[in-house]
Amino acid sequence: MDRKLVYLDNAATTPVSEAVVAEMTKQLAENFGNPSSTHAFGRKALEVVDQARHRIAKFINARNDDEIIFTSGGSESNNTVLRGIAKEHNYDCQIITTAIEHPSILNTAKELQAEGVEVIYLPVDESGHISLADLKAALSAKTALVSTMAVNNEVGTINDLAQIGQIVHEYNPKICFHVDAVQGLGNIELDVQAMQIDFMSTSAHKINGPKYIGFLYERTGLSLPSLITGGEQEKKRRAGTTDAPSIAGFGEAIKLLQAVDRVAEQTRYQEFQQIVLDALDANHIKYEINGSLTGWVSHHTLNLHLIGIGTYVMLTNLDLAGFAVSGGSACTAGSLTPSHVLTAMYGADSPRIEESIRISFGRLTKKAEVEAFAQALVKMALRLQKV
Repeated sequence: MDRKLVYLDNAATTPVSEAVVAEMTKQLAENFGNPSSTHAFGRKALEVVDQARHRIAKFINARNDDEIIFTSGGSESNNTVLRGIAKEHNYDCQIITTAIEHPSILNTAKELQAEGVEVIYLPVDESGHISLADLKAALSAKTALVSTMAVNNEVGTINDLAQIGQIVHEYNPKICFHVDAVQGLGNIELDVQAMQIDFMSTSAHKINGPKYIGFLYERTGLSLPSLITGGEQEKKRRAGTTDAPSIAGFGEAIKLLQAVDRVAEQTRYQEFQQIVLDALDANHIKYEINGSLTGWVSHHTLNLHLIGIGTYVMLTNLDLAGFAVSGGSACTAGSLTPSHVLTAMYGADSPRIEESIRISFGRLTKKAEVEAFAQALVKMALRLQKV
């Protein structure tokens, strides 16, 4: 018998919206030209790419459209920035990041350390925030890059990007400030000028767009070495045939975001969080919240420690019941590696590391789905919790 599956893992990826599917289908069917070709077919495809580029540039308040470089997504963009900055300084420089960044930052930073780059990993408190005093103390004459997430992908912590940008550039205007905005795009306001951002990474699939397409914002006056060499696409900044249909889909996803009231969405997500917590409280389930529900946090994620129940036991039982959530970052899913985010927040010996799940909401999530999930979560916890 068919049953309705409920998707609550939007921090991993989001369903592609109908409007995006329609736009991409149209481009795939009607507009197959190579945007780098100079004939009519190529010019038509290039027009689609340029329209999306303009819409995206306007959305983040970039100075001009050429500051947008299309990539395969956040991981490529992050690698481009870290490796590019290191290469420009002949690997004799310092990079400052945080202990709870995405693996595409942390693993790249580790490789660069082996090449001679000095990397400082700022610690975080139990809400997932760095200390701005720690950042100030870490800055030095060797600092070439400060890289931080806009919104953490496991606990929703929001960094004060404007404050960080100000601190970095007041210390030394030549230091570059990079923001991994993969989880932030669509959930918080992003203004690259007001926040003094030099580089910013994004992915379309986090905003109901297609997978394997993203953009790197590169402030005018900066020019990183290409991570992918070959042809002269993206004004010689990123080789590879331009994926016009996916870029059109990305542009359509941004168009949909322009009509979204992000404050209202955050309020709706708070309501979803409360539905789950009220159900747990009403049934006397023992739990703890990882991170914070107030202050600088995006409410699209709810990371819960259900005391005494293993993460993989919860994921399996909820999946069998028809509910998709996760144990943390999708980029480490399937491995037995503990969450580096929760480890940094609570210590390697904390039971939270192996007894937590992440529930994440999106624009297409319905209240009835969250209510059904809350009931299933309670039912599972009552059966499995033995404390």
